[in-house]
Amino acid sequence: MGYLLYSLTFSSFILATALYLTRSRWIHHVPAVPIPDYIYTRLPSSFSSDIESGFTSSDFDLQANVAAGDSRAGLDQAAKREVQNIMKSRRVGFDEARRMYTEGRFAKNNIGPDGRPRDPKFVSFS
Repeated sequence: MGYLLYSLTFSSFILATALYLTRSRWIHHVPAVPIPDYIYTRLPSSFSSDIESGFTSSDFDLQANVAAGDSRAGLDQAAKREVQNIMKSRRVGFDEARRMYTEGRFAKNNIGPDGRPRDPKFVSFS
């Protein structure tokens, strides 16, 4: 029984390796799985598309990034997704959704809304 399991595992490994190394020859024959629009929303991937999608305001201006020719991929995808969900579910603007997202992240990390740690051992000399 042990030999059979070993040979099956080894054969699966060899097959998976062969498929991976030859994927450029057969991958175009595999049909693409369509993802419904209500499940997946593609987020913008540059600062100009972030602006077009409403991820900017007078307090959080991305125009300077676009004007300077910033080649980065734009804002963080996970943060944008969360902010977009807040904007849709609570029907608030970008600034308010960004504030709510930041305060939520602060709370998860035991930081108060004012930016100070809530750790009772925290000592600040200011």
